[in-house]
Amino acid sequence: MNSFDKIYAVVRRIPRGTVATYGQVAMLAGNPRWARVVGYALHANPDPEGIPCYRVVTKDGHTSKAFAFGGADMQRALLEADGITFLPNGCVDMAKHRWEGLSDD
Repeated sequence: MNSFDKIYAVVRRIPRGTVATYGQVAMLAGNPRWARVVGYALHANPDPEGIPCYRVVTKDGHTSKAFAFGGADMQRALLEADGITFLPNGCVDMAKHRWEGLSDD
């Protein structure tokens, strides 16, 4: 399994109503130094329906300005459709929505 496959396997596990950070996905995929690789993998997502890359945000809860599937506004809309709430500064409420990533829930 290559690095992108490991990343996609983690992202598939992020439940609706939660988000993960690039660094968190990297760590769960086996290498905490892969945060940038996570971004590259998500940009090349071969299955947007099955790999919910929009559920990955920065450690501060910022959406991606370069979101590959329609821009940051589309990422926010997809997250809101999942039940994610945003703070007044435009960031995801990480205290409320951050996925722990320690189980398959």
